[in-house]
Amino acid sequence: MLPTSMNKRILIVDDSFYMRTMLKNMLTDAGYEVVGEAANGAQALEMATSTSPDLITLDVILPDNTGLDVLKSLRQIQPSAKVVMCSAVGQEVIVTEAIENGALAYIVKPFSEEKVLEIVGAALQNDAAEPAA
Repeated sequence: MLPTSMNKRILIVDDSFYMRTMLKNMLTDAGYEVVGEAANGAQALEMATSTSPDLITLDVILPDNTGLDVLKSLRQIQPSAKVVMCSAVGQEVIVTEAIENGALAYIVKPFSEEKVLEIVGAALQNDAAEPAA
């Protein structure tokens, strides 16, 4: 268990049940507490407000909204929220927009467990790893 994982609460936002499950398993195995899983933007905003997570992993493609719109809304309701974008969409313009709107890092799927844990750990220490991975 990593020392930075102690008592850190994470919300996972992804429309794919498989991806949510995979991320949840990685994060809980590393000692993080997953406080919720959201499958769309509306759930994400509601759960972010009700659970006050230390970090949110946020997919770009959601059925009711884009992850970038959710990120912008999160900035309005929880300006200090730490967000790591996590998506198969890795176009530079989207990565840049996510970082400009407050995401601490951007992980492109498919990813390795080691990379996810490295970036999540760095984001939780408030010194985001590299802007994109």
